[in-house]
Amino acid sequence: MDILALNCGSSSVKYQLFDWKKKQVIAKGMVERVTIGDSFIVHEVPGRDTYREEYECPDHQVAIHLIIKMLAHPEYGVVKDIQQISAVGHRVVHGGEKFTRSVMIDDNVLNAIKDVQHLAPLHNPPNIAGIEAARSVLPEVPHVAIFDTAFHQTMPKHAYTYPLPYDWYEKYGVRRYGFHGTSHLYVSKRAAVLLGKDPKDCNIITMHIGNGVSHSAIKGGVSVDTSMGLTPLEGAVMGTRCGDIDPAIPMFIQQQENLSPKELDSILNKKSGILGITGQFTDRRDVLEGAAKGDERCALALKIESYRLKKYIGAYAAATGGIDAVVFTAGVGEMGWQIREMALEGLEFMGIILDREKNKNTMTRKAETLITTPESRVKVFVIPTDEELVFTEDVVGILEGTYTDHMNFRYSFATREFQRK
Repeated sequence: MDILALNCGSSSVKYQLFDWKKKQVIAKGMVERVTIGDSFIVHEVPGRDTYREEYECPDHQVAIHLIIKMLAHPEYGVVKDIQQISAVGHRVVHGGEKFTRSVMIDDNVLNAIKDVQHLAPLHNPPNIAGIEAARSVLPEVPHVAIFDTAFHQTMPKHAYTYPLPYDWYEKYGVRRYGFHGTSHLYVSKRAAVLLGKDPKDCNIITMHIGNGVSHSAIKGGVSVDTSMGLTPLEGAVMGTRCGDIDPAIPMFIQQQENLSPKELDSILNKKSGILGITGQFTDRRDVLEGAAKGDERCALALKIESYRLKKYIGAYAAATGGIDAVVFTAGVGEMGWQIREMALEGLEFMGIILDREKNKNTMTRKAETLITTPESRVKVFVIPTDEELVFTEDVVGILEGTYTDHMNFRYSFATREFQRK
């Protein structure tokens, strides 16, 4: 059984084909610059050279046609017949309150996803376009929606309700939803295994740090708070998003600069965060290099980001009543040892004692690493995330009728026997 995972963005489509019987990835890749011109596909098969092809993709349907063509290509493909694909799992960023778990997609589900797309106008429309395109290309194959927001639907009402007019929640669904759910799910389950505990007996803070950044407070194995809110704009400092700010600032700047709401939204989402502070960088490697060369704004960006990471650790330790572990994941979380060190500095009073040498030597997307000393009461792990594996296991569970929800479903990676390929 081969499961295709699709992650459709506004101008890209990531894909991965997973052989469920062999428990391994057999192909993955990305189509970039979809809808904007000069598009191309990068196709990777383990043991082969990466293949790149220019191919114009004016819409997501063409991009998905290209992916299917590549997977069955006589020279570069991995399947003899496209009928080998048993099902498709689709990442859907926002499910609102309608979806608390992954579900099989039918017309009713698709319409429900469309009903909440106003909550994620940058993300849900391309997700929907990808679903419609894939269902058109593979009409006989089951399609499953996996929601970023589902993992956080366990938050208590006092954690997800904003101190705003309550009818905004009742009329428009204004509340905290949270994102990166599949990543937080995966690494929290892995952390429980590394701690030698059942997830229900663990309090863990998971820190997904990439260009987008979100944190989750996980108590007794479920999310009780998370940093992103109604949209992915709230929370930590990100590559181009501002995160937490005084809510009066946008209105003040809108008046001062005579900006339209659309222009202001673009600034907050695409021109703020690390980019806003440095004026030129979003990639933390560039920021670290700039800081090492004496660039004061790069140094400031690092201090701001790490300081806010530290504050979230403290806040979520309080929210959970004490923690067993902190987990760093995603690109910066897995590779940025300097940012981890700065974020954890001074937290010895909480029982976090960093092994600086281990931390410095942990720069990998493949290994799970403990970066605290044996004396550290709270463990800190660096765990590479694997969202696509969550997609795959949810799809298989739904096909086999064994899937319930993320709290009770038995994932292979939540066992001691699991090994990363």
